[in-house]
Amino acid sequence: MDRQALRDAVVRYNAEGVDGLHDRPLPGRSEWLSEGEQATLKSIILAGPDPKRHGCVEWTLPILCEVIAERFAKTLHPASLSRIVRRLNLSKQKTRPRHPQSDAKAQAAFPKRGCAKP
Repeated sequence: MDRQALRDAVVRYNAEGVDGLHDRPLPGRSEWLSEGEQATLKSIILAGPDPKRHGCVEWTLPILCEVIAERFAKTLHPASLSRIVRRLNLSKQKTRPRHPQSDAKAQAAFPKRGCAKP
């Protein structure tokens, strides 16, 4: 330990006690989206896209970037948005694809039975 680091530690110890010796978080770049914007984005993702408005039945990162640009007037690259989505504890797994005009009653009338055994 060099002299200046020891002096800084003693000054912090005298001012704050033992808590002054703990490492402090390093300053970094602020979040791209505020806490409120992140909460809104999470609710948008969980609600799912509107096929008529967004032109898709499942979210993709480029489409979400367009939604963010439209909603919050901020431009993000899909890779940056991927990191934000992971921080929101959302996975990249997709649901099974479904046609927007599919009929649940008609599908229930014709269930898959697999191979019938005699």
